[in-house]
Amino acid sequence: MAGIPEISTFGSIMIGAVLGFLMFNLHPAKVFMGDTGSLLLGGVISALALYLKMPLLLLIIALIPVLETISVMIQVAYFKKTGKRFFKMAPLHHHFELLGWKENKVVVVFSLLTLVLCIIGLKAI
Repeated sequence: MAGIPEISTFGSIMIGAVLGFLMFNLHPAKVFMGDTGSLLLGGVISALALYLKMPLLLLIIALIPVLETISVMIQVAYFKKTGKRFFKMAPLHHHFELLGWKENKVVVVFSLLTLVLCIIGLKAI
């Protein structure tokens, strides 16, 4: 991408690692990635966007993680101010689960939304 072979190589390695994790960890999950893995992936995406001088692209492609983080901040601030909860549970995906969505539905909807946002982000470059 952008004529920088190191970025393409590194990105391919990360994609391969994530696909390997997913391939050997299909539903029902036997191993959870957890915060450490998800923070690593977010950091990689952020670092690549900054290295490529495209930080505004993150606003498009990382909308779901941003909304998840903002939902926690809203929940904490609202609870401190009013003593009540704004969402049934934070982060946002738990709110949808408590509304009756199955975990698989939340994953599929969030994944498809992220895919659409990534395609939009690619068109924006």
